[in-house]
Amino acid sequence: MLDNYKNKFIPLILPVVLIFFWYIITNALALFSSYILPGPLDVVNSALVVIENGKLLTNTIDTLYKVFAGLILASIVAIPLGIVLGWYKTLEDICTFVISILRPIPPVAWIPFSILWFGIGTFPAVFIIFMGCVFPILVYTIDGVKRTDKVLVESAQTLGANDWNILRRVVLPSTIPYIVSGLKVGIGIALMCTISAEMIGSSSGLGYMILIATNLFDTGTTVVGMVVIGLIGLVFDFVFSRAQDKIFW
Repeated sequence: MLDNYKNKFIPLILPVVLIFFWYIITNALALFSSYILPGPLDVVNSALVVIENGKLLTNTIDTLYKVFAGLILASIVAIPLGIVLGWYKTLEDICTFVISILRPIPPVAWIPFSILWFGIGTFPAVFIIFMGCVFPILVYTIDGVKRTDKVLVESAQTLGANDWNILRRVVLPSTIPYIVSGLKVGIGIALMCTISAEMIGSSSGLGYMILIATNLFDTGTTVVGMVVIGLIGLVFDFVFSRAQDKIFW
């Protein structure tokens, strides 16, 4: 029982210590102006303001909508394509060169084209998220297909199963853990892409809220947006980690 409590509270020690020193530097000693480095109390006050006026909730929902839209679209493309490329070596050889060229390109490099193609708003951000997520999910899916137990595949072939049945009943179930890993990587990239896209080509979302607050020297609200983004990432990481540990592995 004591060990369980230790495991739960030990991760909280460092954040508490950091917040304490943050308070000492900014509020107690007042070494920095609040618009340069807001203290914990300033951030709490800013959080109360954006919660009360509804801006935090509205922008958080908008950001999550973009993240899920981009991630779902990337999954719809990457998972079936990854299964096919992982299963058919010739198709993989045909596509590898193009994938190898496109994959290293930072998603934010697509921002100018996304604005030219889709204008200002939700669609550019969704496109950037799609470009950031599709390749991790694709690569993990291909790797998962290749790691399918050959004995199971050969047994299914011996029993007369065709490629479709083997992919559906043997390959896909064994690939799911790798797909989840790809989604876990993708969600982190999606959050980074969303915030970057919202700062440049959007009029809503947490990234836009952070940009406007910074331009107005409201750095307390800037930190609130950053903290919310971090908490969203923490929740997603926890959910996918639990899925990997309890369901698939």
